[in-house]
Amino acid sequence: MLPRPASSKIAASLAWVLFWTLMVLVAVEDFRRDGGVAIWQPVLWETSSACVATFLFTLQRRATRRHDALVAQPLRWFALQARWLPLYWFGFTPVVFAIRHAIYALAGASYDHEPWLDVFFYEALKITLFVGLFTTIGFGLLSFRALLDARVRAEQANALLREAQLARLTRQMQPHFLFNALNTISSLMHTDVLRADATLVRLAEVLRATLALGERPQASLGDELHLAQAYAAVMLERFDDRVSLAWDIAPDALTVPLPAVSLQPLLENVFKHTVERRRGPVAIRIRAARDGDALVLQVEDDAGTLDEVRPAAANGSGIALANLRTRLAALHGAQAGLTLAALAPSGVRAEMRVPCAS
Repeated sequence: MLPRPASSKIAASLAWVLFWTLMVLVAVEDFRRDGGVAIWQPVLWETSSACVATFLFTLQRRATRRHDALVAQPLRWFALQARWLPLYWFGFTPVVFAIRHAIYALAGASYDHEPWLDVFFYEALKITLFVGLFTTIGFGLLSFRALLDARVRAEQANALLREAQLARLTRQMQPHFLFNALNTISSLMHTDVLRADATLVRLAEVLRATLALGERPQASLGDELHLAQAYAAVMLERFDDRVSLAWDIAPDALTVPLPAVSLQPLLENVFKHTVERRRGPVAIRIRAARDGDALVLQVEDDAGTLDEVRPAAANGSGIALANLRTRLAALHGAQAGLTLAALAPSGVRAEMRVPCAS
């Protein structure tokens, strides 16, 4: 379970306070070792640095929080953080030394230090080292949090996959699917034994592939196509004169991982809500291609309407699509999604988008 954001902030704040407390104690000890008496002076030096550094670091953190997802790309993440160094170089030293001079003046003392040019370069070098150290620590914490987040999402995906597998097997073992498939095979046995045998083999492939893919949270598009094409072969025997299928799959997309058992439900959705309800021909097209860093998978028909699909989702028969959306979110967060869109003059397109790399 991920730590709560408030707990993480408290832990980070305590670590920051402990660090600067240590810096103050070390400065005081060094000051006393050198014969100093006015302990308030080293306390002022370090606390002034701590206050200004805290302000600048908080400002940086709030401005760069939106880039936290880029920890998977370290060079880019560190480059974005490095853009804040000039603010530390030209903002830290003037403010810190202004505070020290003002408090020394209030105490009736004079704050003596090296020439300004030497002070500037020394303090710029020191704050650069500090910022580099804290930024690296922050990167480690964000990476660890991302790792925990990915682990939790994987566990959620596995749990959802098991639910999807059980739901899929249940639906496929229901009379609606098996009766129609076996009835088709029975009819073919009187006219074409070879086609009946081939359809029976395809039906076995559907059940076997569903079981195999259900053992893992993700599968390649190539494996998903194997299941979808076996399912389509069975359905085409039933609706041979009314359905045409076209597969437009880019070769470089075959290795991209998808949530296991995700393509076949999209295809089944078309047969169930469009093909079975019409006597006229229905053309179905399955497309898959890379679009930048994402894979876009589309299943569309030229006869369905959203008015038929949405009520199905509302009354419970659209559980497969709802489950798929949940699994996509668990695996990839906002980087993945599933949408339904109406086509003109008729038809529905289901489009699934997933990142090509984790």
